[in-house]
Amino acid sequence: MTSIVVVTGAASGIGEAVCIELAGRGHTVVVTDVNEEGAKAVASRLPHAQARKLDVTQATACREVVQAIEHDIGPISGWVSNAGVSRMARFLDIEEAQYDLTLDVNLRGLFFSGQAAARAMVTRQSGCIVNIASMAGKQGRAPFLADYVASKFGVVGLTQAMAFELAPLGIRVNAVCPGFVATSMQVRELEWEASLRGTDPASVKRQWIADTPMGRLEQPQDVARVVAFLLSQDAGFVTGESIAVNGGAFMD
Repeated sequence: MTSIVVVTGAASGIGEAVCIELAGRGHTVVVTDVNEEGAKAVASRLPHAQARKLDVTQATACREVVQAIEHDIGPISGWVSNAGVSRMARFLDIEEAQYDLTLDVNLRGLFFSGQAAARAMVTRQSGCIVNIASMAGKQGRAPFLADYVASKFGVVGLTQAMAFELAPLGIRVNAVCPGFVATSMQVRELEWEASLRGTDPASVKRQWIADTPMGRLEQPQDVARVVAFLLSQDAGFVTGESIAVNGGAFMD
């Protein structure tokens, strides 16, 4: 039976790349995003894929989407919590609204969507959840991203807590920690950091590449392939891990 994998925040960037990679490996992919049209556009290019609108910050919506997928498509075997946001500002300038949005999407959303998925998986004593964290979830040395760092450290800790509790129920939970990934989000971050440093985006980009021992910016596909590994039986005895996928930009 074809496995069904749900990906959140999948209308673009890493989430889109994960959907493409998983579909290429024979999975039935459910593309979810708060941007329903974007999710549909991605799903339309993939075999057997479907799209669903999902605002991960709404716990009720997470439960309803999981129930609908299980009823309409079939049992969910994999869940990839990718939805995330960022906004650069100096720590002293971060306002409450920005902090709330970052934590709501990056941590609350991951908590409640993962909970909804796990509640379905536990009925079968089988499943795998992959959380997209960041190398900013392992080090605070991430300029102008204090709220983002807080959210991603939370993701790493939550991944371990989920893995510990869900392992006896047949569910594995891991995280992936990307580095400088070339996405539309990165384009915005280049502009923000350049403005905050009083320089230009090209100079910031050169510095990011210089900080990466493998000598290039990370591509979304680099992340997607590791997500696919964690969902596979090749990783059948791996749980509670937060795997760095960043070309050596941060090593732990």
